[in-house]
Amino acid sequence: MIAFDASRFDKTIQGKPIDSADRARRLARIRRLAWLLDAAIRLPGTRFRFGLNSVIGLAPAAGDAAMTAVSLYIVYEAYQIGLPPAQLAKMLGNVAIEAVAGSVPVLGDLFDATFKANLRNIALIDAHAAATGARP
Repeated sequence: MIAFDASRFDKTIQGKPIDSADRARRLARIRRLAWLLDAAIRLPGTRFRFGLNSVIGLAPAAGDAAMTAVSLYIVYEAYQIGLPPAQLAKMLGNVAIEAVAGSVPVLGDLFDATFKANLRNIALIDAHAAATGARP
């Protein structure tokens, strides 16, 4: 297992250092985005939630491609805040599973609504931070 490297959080992006406030803003932004994509809408009378990923994904090909690109943005932000390669690989795996399964008409959209790759990826970020004692 790759140990968490807190010094990586001190790297710079385009010459600007990433500090804890910037990291917190980035995390808050991707958390909101993941929730919007995967859980923003509640099915009335149930506890089941789905998001824009399921709705936009109904558009054949273009919808799934667009949602995959947005999911990859969340992975990119995780890279920017310093998540190690092993965690990034797991995140990419979640996005790939959802992209491939989501490309199947109708059943893929149902899979998207239940798999929730973006919320899984946020959970990976949080679990890694908790396991290493860091606050990404």
